[in-house]
Formats: sequence, structure tokens, C-alpha cells
Amino acid sequence: MARPRKFDEEQVLEAARQRFWSGGYAATRMDDIAEATGLGKGSLYGAFGGKQELFHRVFDDYCTSVVDAMSRDLDGDDAHAFARLSAYVHAVAAATASDLAHRGCLLAKGAAELTEHDETVAERARTTITALGALLEDDIAACQRNGDLADDVSPGRLAALVLAVLRGVEALGKAGANGDTLTDIARTALDVLPRPPGRTDRPAGSSSDGEGPGGVRGEP
Repeated sequence: MARPRKFDEEQVLEAARQRFWSGGYAATRMDDIAEATGLGKGSLYGAFGGKQELFHRVFDDYCTSVVDAMSRDLDGDDAHAFARLSAYVHAVAAATASDLAHRGCLLAKGAAELTEHDETVAERARTTITALGALLEDDIAACQRNGDLADDVSPGRLAALVLAVLRGVEALGKAGANGDTLTDIARTALDVLPRPPGRTDRPAGSSSDGEGPGGVRGEP
């Protein structure tokens, strides 16, 4: 009969995630994970497999949390779709600026380090980016239905643009760009989205200083 585990799996995974996130995959040893979790390496191997399998679990959980967070933050009616989009873009800029350790996004970090050699990471990164793009596309389509954005441009193309800006903000933040720079990028990205002909006012519920509906988060 298998012996019951005597540790909190979620706490162990969170400790492992923080180690991988801070040091990167290659620089993180199982000894480091054991130290962070308080478990022996034998227990880690028995519960999660080797370092690669443990990282796959951590990376998958992180990607799921990123998609779930965006889904919650962009969910709602058409009338407030632009307010949600504005708040989300500014929240990502603010969260990136507050990352004093410049760790960046684990999705981007893991993909950059491992996709060339690890198909599991590469495929998970692709599906996550696709899911994020689809959520942005749905919200932008809602903005178009509400008349806040011009409907003569594919919402998928605009979503790809916004997603590229968000990933760029995170990359610049990791390189040390200051908060004012990141906020200005967020504001400019929203300002250049196409408006309906003859409309010059800001969409209802939008804000140039990033205010918006409560609960909006950047990546975890």
C-alpha cells in the first residue's frame, strides 16, 4: 500500500515555481527545490518525477492561471468592454513596473529558455498565447459591437497587436524600463486603436490613467 503524502502539494509547487521563476530552469537544481520546499530529493522525485517533469507541472499550472486571470478580467457586457481592456493593459504595465526583481513573466521566460529543446514547453506556450489572443479578440469584438472601436479592422488583428504590446511591456520591464515608460506605452497602445469614423471622444468607461473596473490583474 502506498504511503500517504505528508506535505501540501500546492505549497510545494508554489515554492518550486518561485525557484524556477527567479533562477530559470537551467540554473535551478533539485537541491535548490529541496531546500525551498523542505522535502528530501527522494520525496520530490517520488511525487513529481525529475526536474523536467516538475517544471512541466509548474509551467502548466502557471499558464492556466494566466489564462484564467485574463478570462475573469475581460468577462462582462459589451458596454464596458473597452473599460475592461483599458484596465487590463494598464494593470499589466503596473504589475511589470512593480516587479523590482525584474523576473519577468514565467511564460515568456520558460518559453525563451526551453522551447527550442522541449516540445512540451513549446506546445504549452503556443496554446497559452492562442488562448490569450482569443480572449482579447472576444473583448475587442465586444468593443466594436458597442461602437467604441471601428469595425472595419479584424478583431483578431487588433488582438494580436494588443498581445504583442503586452508581451513587449513585460520584456521591457524585465530589461529595467521604468514605470512611467511602461504606463506611456500602455496609454499609447490604447490610443492608437482605431475609432469609428467621426468619433473623437474616449470610449465610455476608459481612462488615460489606467483606472477601470476593480479586480483587474496583470499576470500572477
